Amino acid sequence: MPKMKTKKSAAKRLKVRPGGTVKRGQAFKRHILTKKTTKNKRQLRGTLNVDATNMGHVHAMLPYA
Repeated sequence: MPKMKTKKSAAKRLKVRPGGTVKRGQAFKRHILTKKTTKNKRQLRGTLNVDATNMGHVHAMLPYA
């Protein structure tokens, strides 16, 4: 049986924390920022945890993480 491959695009975007949660960046802050309010852009800073409903997909993409 061959080794399972890691999805490299997911590995670049996600980081597994020691507790088992997965850190992800916030979306909607790359372009078209002029129509977004300052408050909205400020609240899009920082990182979030991947929701529990999506963890199955994350484990499939990162089998060794």
